Order: sequence, then C-alpha cells, then structure tokens
Amino acid sequence: MKIALVQQKASDDRQANRQRGLDAITRAAGRGAEIVCFAELCFEPFYPQEPATPAKLDLAEPIPGPTTDLFAALAADLGVVLVLNLFERDGDRTYDASPVIDADGRLLGATRMVHITDYPCFHERGYYAPGDTAGPVYETAAGLIGVAICYDRHYPEYMRALALGGAQLVVVPQAGAVGEWPDGLYEAELRVAAFQNGYFTALCNRVGREGRLEFAGESFVCDPAGRTIARAGEGTEEVLVCDLDLDEVAGSHARRLFLRDRRPELYADWLG
Repeated sequence: MKIALVQQKASDDRQANRQRGLDAITRAAGRGAEIVCFAELCFEPFYPQEPATPAKLDLAEPIPGPTTDLFAALAADLGVVLVLNLFERDGDRTYDASPVIDADGRLLGATRMVHITDYPCFHERGYYAPGDTAGPVYETAAGLIGVAICYDRHYPEYMRALALGGAQLVVVPQAGAVGEWPDGLYEAELRVAAFQNGYFTALCNRVGREGRLEFAGESFVCDPAGRTIARAGEGTEEVLVCDLDLDEVAGSHARRLFLRDRRPELYADWLG
C-alpha cells in the first residue's frame, strides 16, 4: 500500500490552496497512492501565529462542509483515502480537526486535537477548544487509521490509545517551524511511538515562510520497527510517496509482545 504526504505552502487564498491540494491528490493517485495526507491547517494561513480575533474565528467552517464536500468528490472519483486538517466550527466552538474520507467519498468522521498549547507564535488556546472525544481509529479501504494532530503526538498515553484501538497507521498533521526539532528529536519521538505501539507513523508538515514563522517541511514516515523509511526535503513543496506493508504491524515487537504483556490494572492510579 502506498501513502502520500502533501507538503505544500498556504497563501491567503483559501480557494487557491484547496485547488492546489486537489491537484496534489490527483498527482499522488497517479503514482499509486491509496492514502493521501495533508499538514495542519493545510488550506489556510497559520492563523494561531497571531492571537485570535472574532474575524479570524469567523473563518472556521463546519464538517461536513464546503471543503470536505469538495475533497470527498475527488476521493470517490480516484478511489483514495484522504486525511485532511481544517479549522472547524461546531456551534459556538472551534476546533483543530482532521476529517477522514474513505475511498468511496464517505466522511468517516473527524478527529479533534485534544491537547491545546499556547506560546509565542502558537496562540492556539484562543482558536481551538480541546477535542471532546477519544482518538478514534477509522476503518478505511486502505487500513486502520488513527490521527494525532500536532501537539497530541507528545502524549504517550494518546499514542498508546490509538494502538489499543487497532491503528495500523497514525497520521500526524503538523505545523512545525525551522529549528523546532533540534537533533531530530521530533522524528525520534515518532520512531519510538511506532516501535512501542507497533504501527506506522506518518508526519506531514507545513512548508514555507508565513509572517514570523518559516515552516520546515521534512515530512517523514516510520515503520513499526522504529525506522524512518521516507523523508521529504526541508523547505520543499513536494508529494512524498512511500510504500507501507501493513503486514509488518502484526509481526511487530509491540503487537507480539509489548501490548500482550501490559499491566493496565496497575497503571490507572499513576496516570490519574
């Protein structure tokens, strides 16, 4: 099975950003991709670089809505699974959310970011309510997929929960700036998550200069043995395509040993 990570810039023109995303999906499908994934807030400028305003919050859209409808139609036409990331509005709340669309165009659901941070250039608490559901695992035509949106990847208990839900692949939509992961630390983090939980991890990052931030790109894929098996360039706009053998999940150390030998009855008080 092939996965594609779309590493592209975002301008202030939402319609143009969407079209570039649609074009990237078509190219990825032409290269045999069965799953196509996008970075965090992939069709928008990175709004949280500045504190939230009512005008910015008004830009959030419903799921399902205009973007998911547009991409679902293409998913059905090409027979590909899509993992997007949008600024979602639901009633009076807004979320950082990743819709998952199956290869027949059905919207399977949307994962909302659970852990919300706030520091200079990442003023996210003004934009996003914390996700109110556990991280679902989606049964798609291409396999069992979980999503850990950006900051959520730092929480081992969240990453383990996706494994316990049966995920074969965890997609990480990311907005990471140049220099934000010194010495490959974020890559090492997802290599360890892949090894400890026995699934593939695929981080898809933004790219390009936006205001005070320059997004790094360097999207990558790790296998269940904790090895990085594909990596995109720093600062490049590209579609990274990588082969995944999902049979490696069942044969991984985590699925054969680590998950089997857990002692959850002892952990509850520690994790409280």
